[in-house]
This record gives sequence, structure tokens and C-alpha cells, in this order.
Amino acid sequence: MRDYLIATSSTADLPRPWLEEHHIPFISYSYTVNGEPREDDCREESRAAVYKGMRAGDDLKTSMINEYVYYDFFKSLMEEGKDIIFLDMSEKMSVSFENARRAAETIRGEYPDQQLCVMDTRCISGGLGLLVMKMVALKEAGRSYSEVYTWGEENKLRIAHRFTVDDLNYLKRGGRVSNASALVGSILNIKPVLYVPDGGTLDVAKKARGRKAALNAIRDAVLSDLKGLDVTGHEMLILHADCLADAEWVRDEVRRAHPEYGEIRISSLGVVIGAHTGPGLLTVFYLCTKRVPG
Repeated sequence: MRDYLIATSSTADLPRPWLEEHHIPFISYSYTVNGEPREDDCREESRAAVYKGMRAGDDLKTSMINEYVYYDFFKSLMEEGKDIIFLDMSEKMSVSFENARRAAETIRGEYPDQQLCVMDTRCISGGLGLLVMKMVALKEAGRSYSEVYTWGEENKLRIAHRFTVDDLNYLKRGGRVSNASALVGSILNIKPVLYVPDGGTLDVAKKARGRKAALNAIRDAVLSDLKGLDVTGHEMLILHADCLADAEWVRDEVRRAHPEYGEIRISSLGVVIGAHTGPGLLTVFYLCTKRVPG
């Protein structure tokens, strides 16, 4: 059986030390800060600096990865003589996905004896990261390429994504809410509670009045999803954009309700997702039975 690699993108929002420890190649999305070009390097210090700058008024813009950059990335991996499973953001959330698919088609023609699969994960951010972690764990346990890929396809829609944002103006700039909705929401202190449905988009689960109510809604939705499940040994990822205390509160609430829960990791949200949502975003990702609004 030929050896294989699992590769991903920086928008899996996994910490750089974990990626390096498990030898996971990743392709970096790019962004600009006040017009200065940068690459998403998955380092905690880079993320912290970006959110500090955003709070001070820095302007962030992101860009897609073009087909040629994907081609070079895939080619460098295929030259190692291994098969590849590549996991990127949901097709519905990034136009980069189609560029990755086209690049993969070209590469497969050049390496007909190797496999290169680009999975539509229907996941974003730490949901994608959790899927990568689970599939890497299976690979490291000795599972074959087809077994790991099949597991990913069969379980990707079991990864719950729950978010809340602190400032609707960032979603307004990205076209996620209208100017009127952002204005009214800001006046009324509305904090949307968001989730990712099976289609891999981003939908509103409910609208809460105030930050505390939004955090309570996330906690309640998480605990509802976990009801009746054996969560011993499960992993949960909580990512935050410069709101560590909120992340710790959610973790402690889950741990209080489920002391048997496995590891609950807290880390900073990646820059690319954060550029569209702003400081104060709080996200939770975990395995559930099925994705529901709340």
C-alpha cells in the first residue's frame, strides 16, 4: 500500500505547532493589513497581533488562492510519490475551492498512478480543523487511504459549528448582513448566534440581546447537541478572536455539565475568518449526531 498525506489549508485554523508535530502540509491564504501583504502562517502570535490591530482600526482584506498556487502546492506534494487527501473550506464558503478542484484535475493528469482527492468538507475554520485532526488520528492509527477518506465523507456533517460575533459591522462589510440590519442590530445590541448547516453555508440560528445572552445560547445549543451522547474521549475546539475569557467560560460550562468530556482545546481564531467577523468572535466545534440550528 502506497503511503499518503493529509494536507489542508491555513483556514483550518489549527495551531502551527500541531501542524508541524503531525507533519501536515498546509497552503496559506493571503491577506493585507492596511494594504501590506501577508500570509496566514497559523501562528498564535500573528493572530493576536492582527486582532489587536483590528481593535485599533487596522483594515484587513483577504483574497482567494488562485489555481496556479494550488497547482504548485499539489505538485510539490505529489513529487514525494505519495497519495494525497486535501481538505479545504466548504465549497459554498470560498471560491478558492473551485480553483483547487481545477488544479487537482491538471495534476491528476500528470501523475496518473497517484491519487489526489479534494474533499468538499462542508466545514469551515475549527470545524475543518477538527475534521483534519480526526482523519490524521485515523491515519496515524494505521488506517488506509480509502478508510480515512470514507470516514471523512461519512462523518463530516456530524461536526457542529457554533459562532457568535460581537460587531455586526464586519459581517456587513462582507455582505453577510445588510446595512440596515447592522445598524438596527447595533442599536438594539443584537448578537447573532450562527451555525453551519449540512450545505456548508453560514446561517443564523437565533438573535440574542447582548453578549451574555449569545454566549448562553451557544452553551445551551452545545449541551443540547451532546445530550444522550457518550462524549468520553471526544475532542472539542473553542476558537476566539481576542476574547479568551468567553472561550474559557464556555469550556467551563461544558466541563461542568460533562466532566467526562475528553480534551477541550482553546486557541485563537485564524486571521482569514477573523478578518470577516472581527474581534470578539467566539466559535465552538465538536462531534454531534446531526447539525441543527439550536
